[in-house]
Amino acid sequence: MPPDAQTTQAKVSPCPQPRRLKVGGITPFSATDYPGQLATVIFVQGCPWRCRYCHNPQLQERTPHSPISWADTLALLQRRRGLVDAVVFSGGEPTMDPGLAGAMREARALGFKIGLHSGGTHPARLEAVLPLIDWVGFDVKALFADYARITQIAGSGEPALKGLQAILASGVDYECRTTLHPALLTEDEILQLAHSLAELNVKRYALQVFREQGCNDQALNASTLPGYPDNVTVARIAGMFPEFVLRRG
Repeated sequence: MPPDAQTTQAKVSPCPQPRRLKVGGITPFSATDYPGQLATVIFVQGCPWRCRYCHNPQLQERTPHSPISWADTLALLQRRRGLVDAVVFSGGEPTMDPGLAGAMREARALGFKIGLHSGGTHPARLEAVLPLIDWVGFDVKALFADYARITQIAGSGEPALKGLQAILASGVDYECRTTLHPALLTEDEILQLAHSLAELNVKRYALQVFREQGCNDQALNASTLPGYPDNVTVARIAGMFPEFVLRRG
């Protein structure tokens, strides 16, 4: 081999390996995580926020290694073909993971619709994967200026607002939803939040009353309020959106 060829060969770097999604858990069958579709739910490991009412706190830490390999997850999805309609990427926060887009493409190649649950922590990554998605469930925590009260992270409302704006601009089917707890959101604040979302032209909105299941915050678990939110507040909010639902449990 000529010397110049040897030099050229030595400079060639191997192709980087694709990033594999860090899977923290799987629900093989769900009828509630993608409206109107039977789904397998993949829970992505890691979230930069620390919402007090989080029902998956074990997924908050971004672990060095994937608790469940993507290869095993993909093998499960192959076995689910014909049994479920969709794959939903939940969390944690899926957009935190650089392997999300590749995982979505592989799931779509198997014939599944693609759903996403997100809080908008990484709006640029969220916007990048929207062309791969059929439906998004987007968590709106509070008025965007008040996000730190829920997430315990300063400035978290700004990326969340950008994420919501990207979804609304994309034309992708979606639902915005807010988890309610009387210690975190007063009825007046819920009304203010609903007004702000209606002004952003949100069409589909859901209120979800806090459930103790999975929550590690004992103060929240011990301070629920029967009848919250009241029927008058709910009726006023329902009139602001073409599609509205209240989930009490």
